[in-house]
Amino acid sequence: MDDSTNQPPTDTSGIWPALRREAEQARHSEPLLENFLKQAILEHPGFASSLAAVLASRLNSGFLNQTELKTLIFEAFDNDHRIIQSAKQDLLAFCQRDPACGRYSIPFLYYKGFQGLQLYRVGHYLWYHAHQNLALYLQSLVSEVFDMDIHPAAKIGNGILIDHATSIVIGETAVVGDNVSMLHEVTLGGTGKATGNRHPKVQSGVLIGAGAKILGNVSIGKNAKIGAGSVVLEDVADYLTVAGVPAKTVGELTHGAPALEMDHSLEHQTVHQDLNENHPDNPFGNNRKANNEF
Repeated sequence: MDDSTNQPPTDTSGIWPALRREAEQARHSEPLLENFLKQAILEHPGFASSLAAVLASRLNSGFLNQTELKTLIFEAFDNDHRIIQSAKQDLLAFCQRDPACGRYSIPFLYYKGFQGLQLYRVGHYLWYHAHQNLALYLQSLVSEVFDMDIHPAAKIGNGILIDHATSIVIGETAVVGDNVSMLHEVTLGGTGKATGNRHPKVQSGVLIGAGAKILGNVSIGKNAKIGAGSVVLEDVADYLTVAGVPAKTVGELTHGAPALEMDHSLEHQTVHQDLNENHPDNPFGNNRKANNEF
């Protein structure tokens, strides 16, 4: 299946000017937020400086003050420009896929899914540049403040949407490809007894519904869809939809890219032929079980 037409736009050149315009408009319409908008966006020379200030202001721990946190974050940005490029791709993903997000400034200033993901990226840089204790400290702060727990050693691609983000858990050896979308309470975890390479590998274009748990060193193929509340314990092939506890194949993608379209229904799926109407594992059959619905 050719998915070349499903690639999202990648031009990020207009993001910083747009952020400044939006902040100026908000400053005039919401005078109470003027100082906040100045400190977050309007007083900064560029995207990186502004993002560092926003992230530092959200953490501001008892051991590292806001100035120290901002310096730490900005140094990571300055030393690895890929972090900022990833952040801009993530910002595009939020604005393109979340119908509640009509402006760049909304996730940039207010969404913990976007902010927590960028702090993971800083921690990932620290982890692989001989600052593992700092990376773990940052992880613990993000977990406390945002209720997102992403191990800094995990590998996460670009154009990621983590919508709502509460109770997200991504383990140490997890890998997430580009243009993946996931909702709150998703776990990319281990089985509890395995060691070494023990977390899921999620390929590009995957949509993971709210509350889904993917456990162990399993592979989720590109453009797959994981139904909300599902527990995935085995590999999922490209373009398949799985749902249930444990997850079973319930459909196959007929067109489009699930992570980009954010369509959690099965209206455009071809139901797997092995799941007839009254099969107990068929979520559409007359005998469907409640825990297979999503």
